Amino acid sequence: MNKLGEKSLKTLEYYEILEKLAAQAASEAAKEKCRALRPLDDREQAELWMRQTTDAKERMVRQGSPSFGGIREVGAILIRADRGGTLNPRELLSVASLLQTARRALAYEAESEEKSALSPIFGLLSGNRSLEEAITTAIVSEEEIADGASPELLSIRRELRRISGRVRETLNRMISGERSKYLQETIITQRNGRFVVPVKAEHRGDVPGLVHDTSSTGATVFVEPQQVVEINNQIKVLEGREEAEIERILASLSAEVSMYKGAIEQDYDALTTLDFIFARAKLSFEMNAAAPSLLESGSRVRLLRARHPLLDKDKAVAIDIAIGDDYDTLVITGPNTGGKTVSLKTLGLLSLMAASGLHIPASEEIGLFEHVYADIGDEQSIEQSLSTFSAHMKTIVSIMDCCGQGDLVLFDELGAGTDPVEGAALAVAVIGYARQMGACVAATTHYAELKTFALTTDGVENASCEFDVQSLQPTYRLLTGIPGKSNAFAIAARLGLQPVIIDRAKEQVSTEDARFEDVLAELERERRRIEKMKEEAQRMRSAAQSERDKMRAERDAAEERADKMMEGARSQADNILKNARMTAETVFDELETLKKQSQKKASEQNLAAAKAALRGVITQTENEQRRGIQKRVVDAEEVRPLAKGDRVRLLNVGGVIATVLAAPDRDGSVQVQAGPMKMTVKVNEVRLVEEKKAAPKPKMQPRRDAPRRELNLRSAESEVDVRGMSAEEALFEVDNFLSRAIMAGLPAVTVIHGKGTGVLRNAVQQHLRKNKRVKSVRSGVYGEGEQGVTIVELK
Repeated sequence: MNKLGEKSLKTLEYYEILEKLAAQAASEAAKEKCRALRPLDDREQAELWMRQTTDAKERMVRQGSPSFGGIREVGAILIRADRGGTLNPRELLSVASLLQTARRALAYEAESEEKSALSPIFGLLSGNRSLEEAITTAIVSEEEIADGASPELLSIRRELRRISGRVRETLNRMISGERSKYLQETIITQRNGRFVVPVKAEHRGDVPGLVHDTSSTGATVFVEPQQVVEINNQIKVLEGREEAEIERILASLSAEVSMYKGAIEQDYDALTTLDFIFARAKLSFEMNAAAPSLLESGSRVRLLRARHPLLDKDKAVAIDIAIGDDYDTLVITGPNTGGKTVSLKTLGLLSLMAASGLHIPASEEIGLFEHVYADIGDEQSIEQSLSTFSAHMKTIVSIMDCCGQGDLVLFDELGAGTDPVEGAALAVAVIGYARQMGACVAATTHYAELKTFALTTDGVENASCEFDVQSLQPTYRLLTGIPGKSNAFAIAARLGLQPVIIDRAKEQVSTEDARFEDVLAELERERRRIEKMKEEAQRMRSAAQSERDKMRAERDAAEERADKMMEGARSQADNILKNARMTAETVFDELETLKKQSQKKASEQNLAAAKAALRGVITQTENEQRRGIQKRVVDAEEVRPLAKGDRVRLLNVGGVIATVLAAPDRDGSVQVQAGPMKMTVKVNEVRLVEEKKAAPKPKMQPRRDAPRRELNLRSAESEVDVRGMSAEEALFEVDNFLSRAIMAGLPAVTVIHGKGTGVLRNAVQQHLRKNKRVKSVRSGVYGEGEQGVTIVELK
């Protein structure tokens, strides 16, 4: 990148973003990668970086962030090990820490079954658990080698502890015996690695041994008693052996590190790269950013709700800004402190960040510019004095020399610092030249000439930063397509400048300029009116949407209530049928007993009539529940008195339909007939039934030569088909069928249930075996339907 490009990066505060990025990295190597990051002009590479950032962010949402705190700089360590050098404990622990981090990163990758843009980088990791554990087992800390580092070291240290114990035991006897009076203190200490006791100088001759040191006052000499000299010599020998064994262990571990030098270097590079990528993802979370869509062709930007990433995300006002589609030049106008410069910097900085594979606090799409050049001067830039025209021109000249096709050029207060007329003309010429070279241009200005230039030139668009004159506060909203006013007179008046001065100032403004400002003011009023209408329309639309959602919720609730009511009704009907069947079974048993006890023909007739009436209850209830047939029952008292021939419902006999044989007597009793059974009941125990009269059916004239046959109470078939029914429906149908068959005197019947999975067959056969009126149950044989039918023999 050339010098002008680097200067533009600094002007647009790109390096501040890199510092925020570096703060997210764990290792120093990754931090350096962050600070060295530069925008790309290669779309494929930029897309890869963007995918890596996105994938890392998604991984963090699902799995959290992997730990990179164990990454250590091992380049120099590996070089020294490769040259045969012996690594110290600190260096070996650094290698172990790196290998441990690689192992944990591999475990993190193994948690995800999906492949991503990070998978090739995770694939470079190998780890080396054997070497990692060899180092961590042998080395406790940078100053200590573990006893178990080798059997030899363990043996030496055991011997050292044993002999050291002998020395202390010998000296303890001495300092607690007769010679303790010669000691300055009754303690055991060390000098030059040998155990000694502090002896008073005047009693030096009373304690035979070797003097190793003298106190600063000369009052104490540190003597190694003669009794422990040989034992101390043994300790020194063992310590020498210990140091030699430690050196051997370190050399062995260093040689193993050298053996895996290439793999360790690859782990280090992969881990620092992953640390760098996950730092980008963490920065995205911090800025509440997202991945933009990178366009196929550059030189085009369309950002929605874009925020400057260095501003407080909770306070910064989001803007919509676009360039490169219908226009390649944007002229931004408006009052001072209105947000023009921030808008310019936001456009430039987000373009640089997207080209660097970073997420941006905006949505929509962005193209990759070859270069981004900026001449932006405010109090945040301290390198140049932007209050002079020459300072601006020096940068502009450099930009004009470099800009070309696919570049983005940003000018702040273009043409300022000199005569307004000449400055405006120069600004128009500079913009025209940059456009001619193929660059996209965004410029801020106060010049009315540039506003007019944007209004009258194809490919150039006006934009303005909104300002509330009433409150003298900028809203920081960027409005594209509308030129802005400087509002100098209004601001001066609100700040208290004398009206006479403002009037004189207005007189100095040319008629055309005043008319132009009036047009801008009218446009601003019209824009505000349209925005209010738009807000009202949006409010009404939201209210309508809310009302529609409410109605949908009420409709869904009503449908749910209806479903529950239907389900309750079905459940209630099922219970009624079950109770009716249980009642019928009980009555059937009682009637069977009655039949055995009765010997008269009249009793048998009454028995058959009772059976028929009770079975009619079950059949009628089932038909009403299945087919939904409802008959209108009219209260007799509300309509008319009962008469002979009326159809009534017997309330105390399960709702059986009967025929009135005679009008009610004085006692309120009436004689009715239900099938062949006659009975006398109270008037209040019946209800008159009115049914729609069916069209009369033509009567069949019997053939004169046809033999007379005895008619049963109801005809019965010898088989029933329950295929396609549920188990419960099939059992109801079978029970009714058996009742008809028994009444007809059939000896055996067939139930057709089909083969299927056998569930329905098993349910039917188990149910029939429990029926007291069934003699035997078997599956069909060849010619009868085999497993698809059940043959039932009746008693």
